[in-house]
Amino acid sequence: MSLNVALAMPVHTARAVFPSRSLDPLEPALNLLSRDPIEDFGSVSGRALLAEADILITGWGCPMIDDDVLDAAPRLRYVLHAAGSVKHHISGPCWERGLLVSSAADANAIPVAEYTVAMIVLANKRVLQIARALHSTRMEVLPEQLFPDMGNYRKRVGIIGASKIGRHVIRLLTAYELDIVVADPYLSAAEAGALGVELVSLDELVADCDIVSLHAPSLPSTKNLIDAGRIDRMRPGATFINTSRGELVDQDALLARLERGDLYAVLDVTTPWVLPSDSRFYTHPNVLLTPHLAGSLGNELERMAASAVGEALRLSRGEALQFPVAAEDLAFMA
Repeated sequence: MSLNVALAMPVHTARAVFPSRSLDPLEPALNLLSRDPIEDFGSVSGRALLAEADILITGWGCPMIDDDVLDAAPRLRYVLHAAGSVKHHISGPCWERGLLVSSAADANAIPVAEYTVAMIVLANKRVLQIARALHSTRMEVLPEQLFPDMGNYRKRVGIIGASKIGRHVIRLLTAYELDIVVADPYLSAAEAGALGVELVSLDELVADCDIVSLHAPSLPSTKNLIDAGRIDRMRPGATFINTSRGELVDQDALLARLERGDLYAVLDVTTPWVLPSDSRFYTHPNVLLTPHLAGSLGNELERMAASAVGEALRLSRGEALQFPVAAEDLAFMA
């Protein structure tokens, strides 16, 4: 199948996500119109590439694909996003005109899951607290005297949201002897059983787990999902992990609970993204704060490139997309 491919994203995104070798597999199978991406759909060069493109490979910062763009791209049939959410560039007319869309959200979920699992293992082993004690005292530290319950054997881990990330976390945790429970209103007991986990209510999860890890999407219905009541119900000594979005959590209530000294938190996301310099989250001894580190960074970006290129190669062979996105999926996506 002869298909023309164009890139649509800022140059700095293309350079980060698509090192030259990442595009090489396309060359024998598809016509890559240009290795220079379209940054402005209204430019002369952009219009020329749009006119010939059957496939757009997009990335973070891609301009909105609206009626005007679609009118300039009469051959366009596929948009393959080398990143996660497509909400910021796929408009209603794309769905109305029958474009097929795919996303590298699954590829982007993998490093988030890896980060989460690492933090779960460290939290149950009390590594961060024991290391802090060693640094501060500079003398012998007896871990089991500080934390008699330390360790990962049979600890109860709660996953909020059987999302792509949540499912990758579950998959990776199967290597450990942990009890895993999931809260998700869209997951059936049969589906949970197939994942090898127990389905519980959100209130039960936050009250009964040693680790509470948040993987729900940011939607109007999920704002402050982890509210003051649920934070108060978390068991003493538990660790709360957030790699989702800060707005899902009542941060004032979380900080108030942390100040009691019986809860720990690993926060890779907050609201706002960069907290005020005087925020207690920076200095609280029970908090590990990281700057949205969990998602794809460094060489992990190439995994998303490989996902998009793989989709294009499947299309060249007349195969279906592996990671399709439908309009109705947007209501449940970040």
